Amino acid sequence: MHSQVIVLGGGPGGYAAAFLAADLGMKVTLVEANPHLGGTCLLRGCIPSKALLHVAKVISESREMGEWGVAFGKTKINVDRMRARKEKVIETLTNGLAQLAKQRKVQVIHARGIFVDSQTLQLEGGDPQTYQSERITFDHCIVATGSVPAMPPMFQTGSARVMDSTGALALQDIPKTLLVVGGGYIGLEMGTVYAALGTQVSVVELTSGLLPGADRDLVKPLHKRLEKLFQNIYLNTKVVGMKDAGRHVKVQMQGPEMEEAAAYDRVLVSVGRRPVSEGFGLENTRVVVNDRGFVEIDSQQRTADPHILAIGDVAGEPMLAHKASHEGKVAAEVLAGEPAAFDKMAIPAVVFTEPEIAWAGLTQEEAKLAGREVKIAQYPWQASGRAIAMGKTDGLTKWLIDPASDRVLGCGIVGSGAGELIAEAVVAIEMGCTAIDLTESIHPHPTLSETMAFAGEVYLGTATEVYRPKRTPQSK
Repeated sequence: MHSQVIVLGGGPGGYAAAFLAADLGMKVTLVEANPHLGGTCLLRGCIPSKALLHVAKVISESREMGEWGVAFGKTKINVDRMRARKEKVIETLTNGLAQLAKQRKVQVIHARGIFVDSQTLQLEGGDPQTYQSERITFDHCIVATGSVPAMPPMFQTGSARVMDSTGALALQDIPKTLLVVGGGYIGLEMGTVYAALGTQVSVVELTSGLLPGADRDLVKPLHKRLEKLFQNIYLNTKVVGMKDAGRHVKVQMQGPEMEEAAAYDRVLVSVGRRPVSEGFGLENTRVVVNDRGFVEIDSQQRTADPHILAIGDVAGEPMLAHKASHEGKVAAEVLAGEPAAFDKMAIPAVVFTEPEIAWAGLTQEEAKLAGREVKIAQYPWQASGRAIAMGKTDGLTKWLIDPASDRVLGCGIVGSGAGELIAEAVVAIEMGCTAIDLTESIHPHPTLSETMAFAGEVYLGTATEVYRPKRTPQSK
């Protein structure tokens, strides 16, 4: 069997590449080991976690309504129904993808694909009746194998009580206590879910702050809220031992606030993800894999092998579904002979906690490391009428602006719905907008989106709701 284009991996990048390649007139085969399309994001990542975070947000907001004189009864959690609802969301989306593949005449093979050479895949583990051959040849292959949760040897105890993000999303029960190892976005999101459901959550982070790498101005409001939501947050603390003690897990930590063993019903290990670049024969091709496990590519997603392209998590950071989808479309266009390249100035990142954190473009730390001069314009949500009405005044909108041209270079937001607001910043950065462009674009009132323009007004010195005393020369 032969296919013009094979896409290896059916996640957000893989199916985006396959569908666009088919739309551009190519014969496409999509090879995915899982019985369903969607990849980590849809099946055991972005979508189910956001579904559960929605539940957590509703629970949290219902409790906050007491300030308005509205009281609800005691929260009752039916784990089985919650799990079933989550699975229904996944099923709806995966069925939709299967239908879209059929409509586009993309052949979907549910089997493991292993490279025999640069133009041949060995198919294993699937139903032979669906593809009639154990091997398939191709003109080009787009590798979209994604990533998996990292699980260092220390945490590989063999205990079901020690989970990665996939296990946490399975929602087997609501433990009384949970330790989250790692203060990154996945750990904080899942910790938020379990805390809202009634679990006493503790977080241990090796570095000096939560969300390492994120802007500290954005992290501060989240940290303050999580100190109330979580039982403990241990910073500058290292896990040095872990043992299954039967009914709980004993964890030994070393840090300024913890020097003894503590017991937890469950432990969530969330210390990052690693690319899936081994175990499927890349060594039988000319593809180059670097020492971090990422496939090396150029701006057109091409690898060192002229027959193979790579996209998504396996092709480098940031490991984000929307970045993978865009790379998949670039790869399809390249194979169609179009002058496409991945050259984005702003790839948004969102942490779906409460408050949410989102950023795009240049960050303050990146500017500092590069020695690049920028002006910072911040608009506190305490001055936003909509934020006050919602009781969400812990937010902040922040622009990084080039003082020479007034162009916006980066944006960071912390607050309710930050993930929705950041899209405006992405467009502004990509379009080369100036602070004046932002402020001259009328934003609806009262909305949180106004803070995007108001932060620009802070830079220009024209903000209405933020008073900045004018400096006058001192009399001699």
